[in-house]
Amino acid sequence: MMNATMAQQMTDKDGFIAALDQSGGSTPKALKLYGVDESAYSNEAEMYAAIHAMRARIIKSPAFTGEKVIGAILFERTMDSDIDGVPTADYLWDKRGIVPFLKVDQGLMDEQNGVQLMKPISGLDALLDRAIAKNIFGTKMRSVINAADKDGIEAVVAQQFEVGKQILAHGLMPIIEPEVNIKISDKAEAEEMLLAAIGRNLDTMPEGQRVMLKLSLPTVTNLYKPLVGDPRVMRVVALSGGYSRDEANRLLSANDGVIASFSRALTEGLSHGQTDAEFDATLAATIDSIYEASRTA
Repeated sequence: MMNATMAQQMTDKDGFIAALDQSGGSTPKALKLYGVDESAYSNEAEMYAAIHAMRARIIKSPAFTGEKVIGAILFERTMDSDIDGVPTADYLWDKRGIVPFLKVDQGLMDEQNGVQLMKPISGLDALLDRAIAKNIFGTKMRSVINAADKDGIEAVVAQQFEVGKQILAHGLMPIIEPEVNIKISDKAEAEEMLLAAIGRNLDTMPEGQRVMLKLSLPTVTNLYKPLVGDPRVMRVVALSGGYSRDEANRLLSANDGVIASFSRALTEGLSHGQTDAEFDATLAATIDSIYEASRTA
């Protein structure tokens, strides 16, 4: 059963979602940007300990609260870890007022028809049961669109909604993320196809159920406005997708009702070597800027 207080916060509250869910492949890059070189850890366990320390530092920072950060997406290992002896999801909700989500996909398949579908998610039902036991509110899963290929885009969206319904059946809120690669030449056309495909799949939703959507910032401003107002969509959130934070914020500000779910753009400027005061001040300024960009009617 979905937590009603969390659901209301995710539906109505001003703010944005922090994406703290870099996984195995992207962790070394995230650590390097944070100033932790690969020479600082000698195995996977040490690497994950380093990224957990970074995430815990962010979560415990004074500005990282539900006043402006309404949700946070966690990697499975982060969900299974503690902060000051408290399970991460409980720490987020009980101590920071932030709704916890879990990244559930297991990476991407090779490109076909201009898209990368999700790999089959082995053990998903068991993972969802564990997420519920850990007081997780919802999930996130990512596919990638690299071309305006109608068949490919239909396949991506169909797969996302199929798994999304499995997640809803467990009482969790799925964030459906069919990312459009911001570097492709036919991005605008791909986004038109994506909007149509999402609309068709929303029509297959059981009565009274909702999903969240995480989408690349569109080439045509307010393209996704029909989804923002759709009663079957709890929230439309945007990924930074490789844009700098300033550019992502500028584009986000122009799209009414869409809020941020930034990862790299959130941690931009944070460094392992900063004093706590420097780190906290940098993060506070970042949170303020993303919050303001997310506050559009």
